[in-house]
Amino acid sequence: MVGGAAGARTPKLRIENVSKQFGRIVALDEVSLSIAENEIFALVGDNGAGKSTLMNIISGVHAPSSGSVHVDGEAVSFANHSDARAAGIETVYQDLALMNDLSIASNIFMGEFPTERIGPLSVIDWDETHERAREIMQYELGRDVNVETEVEFFSGGERQLVAVGRALAFDPDVIVLDEPTSALSIDATRLVHETIRRLRDRGITVIIVSHSIESVLDLADRIGVLYQGELVGILDPETTDLMEITELMTTGSIEDASGDGAGTPDDSG
Repeated sequence: MVGGAAGARTPKLRIENVSKQFGRIVALDEVSLSIAENEIFALVGDNGAGKSTLMNIISGVHAPSSGSVHVDGEAVSFANHSDARAAGIETVYQDLALMNDLSIASNIFMGEFPTERIGPLSVIDWDETHERAREIMQYELGRDVNVETEVEFFSGGERQLVAVGRALAFDPDVIVLDEPTSALSIDATRLVHETIRRLRDRGITVIIVSHSIESVLDLADRIGVLYQGELVGILDPETTDLMEITELMTTGSIEDASGDGAGTPDDSG
């Protein structure tokens, strides 16, 4: 059973009976969940469970075959990533899509540079670009770095922060992180975890899509488990463990998967 209220929190994002088919393949089967404002929510599951499909629906890459997505209680329809961005949703994909030979500032504002007018021309305002990049890295992410440094000189964890900084440049309400700690060292993972908590503390809803059960147990407020396209449990990290989550991921059932009351936020608020 997936249910039970987690308190009188108004959902920031609500997925309602969402299904997705690719030809005859059912990638998602009537998935419903609500994610609260200012929550870290993790999605886990084996390969093919539907994590990436659900992430791509939230991010505007795919439209659901049926069902609906709601942001702040309003039904939304995304034709592309720009539509999701307009609704306050940003996604940081696993490959990060950073340009190694460009600076932190250039990567953060790639395609959306601050500009100034010089005569009839609109040109990049580099002073504004560097200042805003410093504000994002230092005050929002807690990293005092030279934003004119090329990204290739940074570690995996620091590169993840640059990608998050690029998402923050659009002032999102929701950030989706695709495998944010994949292949990172212990120190880099700790840095990313600190950053994710910092995002939550400034009021951003964070959705983590991950294979790392240990990571989400340490980070998440709640953990949603997908199995063969179905949401089969929503668990509280305080009352579950690695064995229970693994069993749910691999078999699709455990006794009372959400009986601790760690279900979805109260949609009535």
